[in-house]
Amino acid sequence: MPLINRNFVDPSDFTLDELKHVVNLGLKMYDNPMKYADTCKGKILGTLFYEPSTRTRLSFESAMLRLGGTILGFSDANTTSAKKGESIADTVRVLDDYADILVMRHPREGAPKLASQYSSVPLVNAGDGGHQHPTQTLTDLTTIQYYKGAVKNLKVAFCGDLLFGRTVHSLLKTLSRFPNIEFTLISPPELRIPNHLKIDIASNFNVKILETESLEGCISTLDVLYMTRIQKERFFNEEEYLKLRDVYILDQNKLTHAKDDLLIMHPLPRVNEISYDVDNDPRSKYFDQAKLGVYARMALISLLLGVCE
Repeated sequence: MPLINRNFVDPSDFTLDELKHVVNLGLKMYDNPMKYADTCKGKILGTLFYEPSTRTRLSFESAMLRLGGTILGFSDANTTSAKKGESIADTVRVLDDYADILVMRHPREGAPKLASQYSSVPLVNAGDGGHQHPTQTLTDLTTIQYYKGAVKNLKVAFCGDLLFGRTVHSLLKTLSRFPNIEFTLISPPELRIPNHLKIDIASNFNVKILETESLEGCISTLDVLYMTRIQKERFFNEEEYLKLRDVYILDQNKLTHAKDDLLIMHPLPRVNEISYDVDNDPRSKYFDQAKLGVYARMALISLLLGVCE
């Protein structure tokens, strides 16, 4: 599958078969990491993080280092010429001479798409505002494949901030492309998924979508529960955030009626939407999810650089 020199700005940039190929390679790397230890020897990953990040940035760096490559870049735009007014286009034009592949996170929706138009090397979107987070989607697909055996015939619920949650937007639209997936969207009215996204999914994919405000009312039917935090940084006033921040808290009591093989996921960071008493429940896989994300990104980097097939 010719993924070499491609950009990955939106999950729809890849066909369903291409997404599956990345996931399957990631799982091969997870099972036998030493086999791929020198895959990217001599290659450089450039990281352009205009917005704070822990897991995404460090998992990309871990992925490249595990592949035998090296990294350069920034995690604070205030320490770069962006503070002087340098445009994204000019930054990318310079950085793609320094690195073989670029990864960008930006608070402004569409910034990585713009950057990709000026980059001569593969560019990966590591999250743009409340819009997309395609490598988190790869991480999530890898996690579902690993624990459920296949990404099909599943009842999947998203709970929490569905309005601003870019991880939700990316995964929801991508899972709609897989066979026989049903969605339950759990949120307060103020944080429902954007209407344009719901219309897009309904018009392009044959999927069932149930919207509800009650987690307890549907948890017994679910195969996958994807919890999300209420994102304080996306709110325009703190009063509205404080009103909604504790609206959903998953605890052991709520899991009493859940399936024994329920897969509990979370893109992290968590604030208080999952109680610590859930961490030891064998159904909780959010820390394993973060671990699998390294291997999903290893696979993506290797395929875009053309060092793996």
